[in-house]
Amino acid sequence: MPSPLRHRSTAMGLLLLVTLLPGTTTLANPWPGFDSPAPGPSAAIGAASNGCLAGARALPAVGRGFVSIRRERNCFYGHPVLLDFVTDLGASLARHSDRRLMVGDLAQPRGGLMASRHVSHQNGLDVDIWFTLASSATEARRETANHRDPPSMVAPDGLTLSPHWGAEQRLLLKTAAEDWRVDRILVNPAIKQALCETERGDRHWLRKVRPWYRHDAHFHVRLRCPGDSPDCQPQAPPPAGDGCDATLAWWFSDEARHPARSKPQPPAPMPAACHKVLEAR
Repeated sequence: MPSPLRHRSTAMGLLLLVTLLPGTTTLANPWPGFDSPAPGPSAAIGAASNGCLAGARALPAVGRGFVSIRRERNCFYGHPVLLDFVTDLGASLARHSDRRLMVGDLAQPRGGLMASRHVSHQNGLDVDIWFTLASSATEARRETANHRDPPSMVAPDGLTLSPHWGAEQRLLLKTAAEDWRVDRILVNPAIKQALCETERGDRHWLRKVRPWYRHDAHFHVRLRCPGDSPDCQPQAPPPAGDGCDATLAWWFSDEARHPARSKPQPPAPMPAACHKVLEAR
């Protein structure tokens, strides 16, 4: 059986640093060093931006209606409820289309902070899904090789949608948002604005669709804390209403479009339960 660590001596040294100094920077980040999940029952621990994952499960490389891309990043693990969500969304797409979801990052084998620019995706309840659909697994991997991203759904002005946005993208987003397991979905503000302007009838699902920086080629799904994870820290729920209000308008202000550089903050202490996940063999 392979070791759960790529480089045991290096990772153990980093583990010691994190154990002694919970507030250390990503220079002492042991989480990317694990090749395998922590054994035992599945549990999402802590928050999306400060947590970890016990008993993770791996998303299959290919499933009905979906393909997992960029698996070399080793970020295709999640809590079982997240894997169920992805497979259900893929199956929903397959019922009316022969195309496939392109599923990006979930979490690392034991969650925690990634070596990439992600700050969230730490407790196994987040997943990135590209708006562009693929005709096959081969096409999906070819089109996203060498760090290439699928096309943006937002026009260069940052205010309107590009020609790549269409009925398929809207239906995909709506289907995801209507899933009871979903807490919120992050999209580019221009996408949220377009939905606010065009949706008719029942708009309750728009409450979960939240504007955030970037997120123009993919959307970021975050699930609710599952019942088997008492150490999971839920995010405050989205405000009541469809979100098509002054809070959305702010995203198009100068303050939002040209944010001031903020002073880096020291990381929060790691949840106590994550020390056990780090030490598990």
